[in-house]
Amino acid sequence: MTYMSAFVNLASGLRRPVSRAEASDPRAKISGVNTASPAPLLLVQGDEELLAARAIAAAVAAARADEPGADVREYEAGALSAGEVAEMLSPSLFGGRRVLVVRSGQDARKDLVTALLAYAKNPDPDVSLIVSHVGGAKGKAFADGLRAAGATVVSVAKLKGDRERIAFVRDEFRRNGGRCDEPAAAALLAAVGTDLREIAAACSQLLADTDGKISAAVVSRYYRGRAEVSGFAVADAAMVGDVPGALEALRWALHVGVDPVPIADAIADGVRTVARVASAGRGNPYQMASSLGMPAWKIQKAQERSRGWTPEGLVDAMRAAADCNAAVKGGAEDRGYALEQAVFAVAAARNSGGAR
Repeated sequence: MTYMSAFVNLASGLRRPVSRAEASDPRAKISGVNTASPAPLLLVQGDEELLAARAIAAAVAAARADEPGADVREYEAGALSAGEVAEMLSPSLFGGRRVLVVRSGQDARKDLVTALLAYAKNPDPDVSLIVSHVGGAKGKAFADGLRAAGATVVSVAKLKGDRERIAFVRDEFRRNGGRCDEPAAAALLAAVGTDLREIAAACSQLLADTDGKISAAVVSRYYRGRAEVSGFAVADAAMVGDVPGALEALRWALHVGVDPVPIADAIADGVRTVARVASAGRGNPYQMASSLGMPAWKIQKAQERSRGWTPEGLVDAMRAAADCNAAVKGGAEDRGYALEQAVFAVAAARNSGGAR
């Protein structure tokens, strides 16, 4: 089976059930629209938000393809009670397909887990229960119980390494009628970074703005001067203490003609975002989105970036970002050098915890 072929089969219009082995294949991570018969129990397990969203959307699309008037309801597990679930999953006098999406299953309370696992032993054929779960130790018994009950499992773990990300990029173009070779995919990753939503958005934009035949030269031409992309790649690497990665991204950006000012802005934005999210405490990104005024995916990304940071380190990083902005926007003699110094200073602030 080729990379991600199970979900490609789902998108091809063949109305057939997909085997549990196919759905669980870690290579089958990227989906189009699922038009196969909907599964009564679906566990979407893994911590890659974009892939999880696509898997859920595909399952909902399958239910609506089966019955256009399907009743679809979505809830956060932490805010859902066992009583509400019992009402939703009880047999309907009026019939019709129903879809219940329970997100962040790892946050489900004990009574909800008990109710859902009891239901999973004898699911209603007219109901599709879809549970997303980030994996890991929290709520593991819930995920294991759904597996034991025969749930179809879709793995949506984060892609690891350049090989999988390059395959993702090439598949994005292929699924949408375009073509992208490996050097072009690598160049796009160098410009955009490793966030899957940003990568997918970049692929979509390139498809819209070109004839769909993507080469490294096309990527370089399109992203020349687009510092909001390259700058964030620099900031992302610096915020996790990856000095070589940050310097490589910075030098690539400067080499293709990116203006230093938006790169400095991206570094400052990266530090501010992590500081804001860290000060808000741990929580569900979807529930924090409105209060912080950020999309959930950006909050989740900042939560990941905040690991290893101390309040003192963030203060030092903000000071370094401010100094960098002043130098770059104040006409420093060597703005590239100012950016390099900011990369070293931000990484050092993370690694030292703010110690001087």
